[in-house]
Amino acid sequence: MALSPEVTETGSVESSSPSSITIASRAHKDFDRVSHPKKSQYATEYFLHSPVGERFFQAPIDVPRKTHTKWQTLAFAFRTLGIVYGDLGTSPLYVYPSIISAETPNEDDYLGILSCIFWTLTLIGVIKYTLIVLWADDHGEGGTFAMYSLICQHTDVGGQTRKISKFSANADSQLSHFHNGLEDKEHSKVREWLERNKCAQEVLLFVVMLGTCMLIGDGILTPAISVLSAIGGIRAEVPSISQMLFCCQSYGTNKVAFLFSPIMATWLLTTPMVGMYNIIIHYPTVFKAFSPAFIYRFFQKNGKQGWHMLGGIVLCITGCEAMFADLGHFNRLSIQLAFSFLVYPSVLLTYAGQTAYLINHPENYLEGFFKMVPEPVFWPMFVVATLAAIVASQGLITATFSVIKQSVALDYFPPVKIVHTSEYSEGQVYSPEVNYGLMVLCLAVVFGFRSATTIGNAFGVAVVCVMIITTCLMAIVMLVIWNTNWLFVSVFFTVFIFVEGCYFSVVITKIPQGGWLPFIISILFTLIMTSWNYGRRKKFEYEMKNKLSKKTLGELLSRIGDHRVPGVCFFYTDIFHGIPPIVKHYVQNVRTLHQVIIFTTVRHIPIKTVLAAERFLVGRIGFTGVYHCVARYGYMDLLSSETTYFLDQVTQCLTKHIGSALDFSDNPDEVGQEDERAREIQMIVNAKAAGAVYVLGRSEFKVDNNTSYLDRIVAGIFYPFLNSICRSPVSSLHIPPANFLELGMYYDLL
Repeated sequence: MALSPEVTETGSVESSSPSSITIASRAHKDFDRVSHPKKSQYATEYFLHSPVGERFFQAPIDVPRKTHTKWQTLAFAFRTLGIVYGDLGTSPLYVYPSIISAETPNEDDYLGILSCIFWTLTLIGVIKYTLIVLWADDHGEGGTFAMYSLICQHTDVGGQTRKISKFSANADSQLSHFHNGLEDKEHSKVREWLERNKCAQEVLLFVVMLGTCMLIGDGILTPAISVLSAIGGIRAEVPSISQMLFCCQSYGTNKVAFLFSPIMATWLLTTPMVGMYNIIIHYPTVFKAFSPAFIYRFFQKNGKQGWHMLGGIVLCITGCEAMFADLGHFNRLSIQLAFSFLVYPSVLLTYAGQTAYLINHPENYLEGFFKMVPEPVFWPMFVVATLAAIVASQGLITATFSVIKQSVALDYFPPVKIVHTSEYSEGQVYSPEVNYGLMVLCLAVVFGFRSATTIGNAFGVAVVCVMIITTCLMAIVMLVIWNTNWLFVSVFFTVFIFVEGCYFSVVITKIPQGGWLPFIISILFTLIMTSWNYGRRKKFEYEMKNKLSKKTLGELLSRIGDHRVPGVCFFYTDIFHGIPPIVKHYVQNVRTLHQVIIFTTVRHIPIKTVLAAERFLVGRIGFTGVYHCVARYGYMDLLSSETTYFLDQVTQCLTKHIGSALDFSDNPDEVGQEDERAREIQMIVNAKAAGAVYVLGRSEFKVDNNTSYLDRIVAGIFYPFLNSICRSPVSSLHIPPANFLELGMYYDLL
């Protein structure tokens, strides 16, 4: 697509030079009608009524719908056992020991506890996540940021980071992977209110950040509680086992699943056998506890004490949040099959067996699982339990990699190294910095608490907070995107907020006993995310306010004359239209400019991926050899300027843009300019052959006593600190170090 050369502060487009006029090819219109029937009417209207310089000049390739055979889906379902369901599958190890009771529970108490476990797993695990939440994906990606991405795509929400022109928004909406909000026939009142209320948008963004940070807290606490619960008295080995777990992450999801899934499959097949043995021997009628009447009797008998016992029961649903957060590593059907036909019945039978044993041996409730294991198979089950507990934390560690990747791509987290571990599944990622950070924090938790019960208190707080936030976001998705009947949304929201609210009211009382930890972790990571995003926004606002006019650029070019350096120079900037202020600073220090200058904006779209054929928007800025390029990436795309890939793609796009006026021009006055256009194309080819240099500005915010207090704290302290310790642009943009030039520049916030 060709960009108009300049957009003013009011959003009006300045007139284009004749050489930037292009006509859309017939292939593009045919593609819209065939591949995007729902978009075809809008695309046609956009094509007919948009300025010529804003039309597509290159037809995007068709996107084949990704499907899996039944055998591939079954293979995915098996792999989910070792990645997604480790935590949920091993929860019987620590649920009963975490239930605090003033006196030893009796038969009615155990039946009431089992009834609470059954209905909690059924409501939250089966109905909420398996049947509803898993459908709120963004092209196969799950998690809080994926839901936020959906909301941004369907509404005028999410513009806090970058203000873009109407043209850029229209261009984004034409991407093949973009959910176009214009397709919606009716706009709900909730959507209209959300689009008008900027305060509500800020609150929504904060809630999304909080949910992401709580999920990171889960990834820190899960290894600690799982391993501690499994090996009991051998606590000296916990740190080394945890280190071994984190060291496996670099091999990628497929290889880790190949190692861990057989272990979890063995666990999920053997524990229900032990459970059935105890049911037959000790209490064959234990399944009567599945009646909700036992929940009523439980609270009627225990009152406030029963309410306190919910703090341990809540741990039976730990890991459900990983079902949605790890969605990008597999597919929806595989996660649904594994949970519905193996994990859910296996866990219920294990809990039923524990309950049957404890009804006849109530004094052993603190040692829960291992006391019910028959003596001949005790040591084999101990080995399987230890291995399964090590696997248990994998789901939330993997989920943490995914949400951090999404946060970095959307400019809400400092750049970290992201490694794609599979060439077939783009959602499978790994971050060494995040991995080792989780390991250090996990070991700190183990050494600091050394008690599964205390860590369980913290774990319960994090789990319930993530689930409540997911429920709230899901209700918004239902109302704003799905246009679900308000009565169904009300029932959904009321039921799950009531259930999760009951658990939250209990775990919040455990803040003094360790429940404070996830809040501290969330506050820390939320501070990092908000500070980084605030600094990036301030930098963008400064560049928009101080961008150069075309007249100023013309004066700089005339001052240099014909003494231009051969080659291509990429000036990276945050603004989408106009000339960044760093150009003037560059000329003042270097005294020259390259033969071809490309002002490059890397734009992260809140979608999963952008096709290579749709990645670049290019256009002239009114002078020979001066262009603008917007490179668009989804949150699962990998930026790469290494070798000559980026240079080749951008220059190829530019030559096609210039040549499109030759091939499709309907203006007779331009025919005589063919030679000039051919020379311009040759100039770009020669500049490409001479090589490229990538120029970035290192921002230093200038603050003093006249600057606001918030700017002095965030932009003057937190953001510079984060900027100094995060990955350099050379690493995050994959720029060849030999071709990188960094300029220091002050950004005055006054």
